[in-house]
Amino acid sequence: MPTLGISIIAHNEEKCIANAIHSALFADDIVVVNCESTDKTEETVKSFERVRYFERPNNHNLNINKSFGFEQLKTDWVFYLDPDEIIPLELAAEIKKSITSKQYVAYRLPRKNNFFGRFLLHGSQYPDLQLRLFKNGKASFAGRHVHEKLQIDGKTGILKNAFEHYPYPEIPDYLRKMMFYSEFQAHFWLNSEMSASLPTTLHRLYFKPWFRFLRRYVFKQGFRDGWQGFVAAAGDVFQSIFSYARFLELRSESK
Repeated sequence: MPTLGISIIAHNEEKCIANAIHSALFADDIVVVNCESTDKTEETVKSFERVRYFERPNNHNLNINKSFGFEQLKTDWVFYLDPDEIIPLELAAEIKKSITSKQYVAYRLPRKNNFFGRFLLHGSQYPDLQLRLFKNGKASFAGRHVHEKLQIDGKTGILKNAFEHYPYPEIPDYLRKMMFYSEFQAHFWLNSEMSASLPTTLHRLYFKPWFRFLRRYVFKQGFRDGWQGFVAAAGDVFQSIFSYARFLELRSESK
């Protein structure tokens, strides 16, 4: 029977990481990489005897520490889980069955995103396919961008059951994460010497954000998910605008 390891990285995740670990206990090995948390994340993780605990600097490119977590696992297969996600029992059973197949080296699976107490089913929020399960040694991050995709060496399948994502327990959590990703994106653009020409600025500040809102909220029917659907679509717009505005600010400061 192939073995499965689950890797989690965390920074100040005391509110949710216990739920993530509980849902991962069906795996043969679990690794948690704590990235300079200042809350009770360490204490919570160490209360689980089966979890192997590591500490790393809090690199803003999260994929650096995700890759470190992968490297600690010697299992046949690896599943990456965020600390604000859980694996339901039905998915756990499907995973255990799927890793016995010799047809695929990796799997995508749907993710259900919970915004302030409601699972979003529209506005491009579902099925939100994520590549999280792969044969050890068959996937890697390039390590350049926080939102880059895993590079897979082989054929990829799709699982039926979804895992669950609870990223924003409260509005302040939403704003904190929005600013984190905006800051990272702005510095990425600055380091890549992206243009700040008038056409680029008009595209990034005006046309692209509002088209994304129309696409998500109207064409993809985000309005059917109530006020949470509006916040999700509007937040996507504001993050895009803030990211580029911060890029312009950093660019001006660097001259």
